[in-house]
Amino acid sequence: MKPEQLSDALDLLPDVILEETHRVRCSPKRVRKNRLRWAAGAACFAVAVYAGAKMLEQGLPGGRPELPLLTISEETSGGMGFEGYMAYAISELTNGNPWSEASAPTVLPVYQNPAYDSEADFAGMREILEETARRFGLDPELYGITDNAPDEETRRKITEKMDGNVPEGYFDPTKLRLEADGIKLEAEPDGTVTVSFEPALPLPEEYRFTHHASYADAKQVAEYLKEEYADWLGFKYPQVNIAGGDYNIYLQQSYQIEFFDAGGSAAERILHYNLNRAAFYCDDEGELFLVRFYRPDLLRKVGDYPIVAAEEARERLANGNYITSVPYELPGMDYAAKVELIYRAGSRDPYVMPYYRFYVELPELERDGLKTYGAYYVPAVESAYLSDLPTWDGSFN
Repeated sequence: MKPEQLSDALDLLPDVILEETHRVRCSPKRVRKNRLRWAAGAACFAVAVYAGAKMLEQGLPGGRPELPLLTISEETSGGMGFEGYMAYAISELTNGNPWSEASAPTVLPVYQNPAYDSEADFAGMREILEETARRFGLDPELYGITDNAPDEETRRKITEKMDGNVPEGYFDPTKLRLEADGIKLEAEPDGTVTVSFEPALPLPEEYRFTHHASYADAKQVAEYLKEEYADWLGFKYPQVNIAGGDYNIYLQQSYQIEFFDAGGSAAERILHYNLNRAAFYCDDEGELFLVRFYRPDLLRKVGDYPIVAAEEARERLANGNYITSVPYELPGMDYAAKVELIYRAGSRDPYVMPYYRFYVELPELERDGLKTYGAYYVPAVESAYLSDLPTWDGSFN
């Protein structure tokens, strides 16, 4: 390929791809790791870039749309078993998802995932930690912010125990902390901030805040928490989300109390529900001991992508175009009991993007009327904007 051809091809690439390529190549850890891989693949990459650019120029059938193509990760399990929910009926599994088939948006944003293969952004972590601390009435400058890197004595003991074979970066910090009397805040690279209380905070006697409280009890507790701790949430229109209803092996049912901001358009409510939420947790004594805020960095927007309807997603599911951690083949569409649109933002996902999650009954696992519903994920973005639709191959990662 001639230099001028490569230059022309690169000029046609979206800025987001060029920026990300530069970031990855310039990252110190990635440079060492990928130098040989980059050299070996540069020629192939250049050919692919130029071919794609020429297709765009000529408007050939199959030419890539103007938005960058999205890659789907098929690594779903992370070694933690499969995602399944036990219930006697699908109606027992509930949540406050604002999405509905009747009023679904046709376009939704996609973001680069800050938790995927990137260095920790300590400046961003500090910013979100300070903002959270202020909502709790704490002055970050007064209490100070530290990281979780071990002190010299701890490093020495660990080094001795490992016979000096400490991997590079083993002692690098991964979290930021702020501690005050009776409260600790901890920020993580994925934008999560955990607030814990010591001692835990009691609730009035009339509220039953326990691990296996009923839906009605959880709803009552949630309304109290929303009123009592509205300043903590920082939401203009806080909406209660009672999620769960599945059983454990002891036939105990449980629900999670969460909140999200219900303001804005339908698309904004979907984003808030998935990516800007707060969860409250009780201890064994029924007291509030922890609040967790989920607020990933959504600054690196890739674009607004057309979304397929749920009916087309069902066709994809039937065709095997899904990802799942369930180690069973799809038993048939008659077993697809429920569908909802959600965003995935796990560390294995290169993009924060919308999927349809299907709850599929697994007949192999039914016991005495208690059913297991496995989660099967179908990309919600139109196929023209995907590098390839995933196809289940009879195994899971």
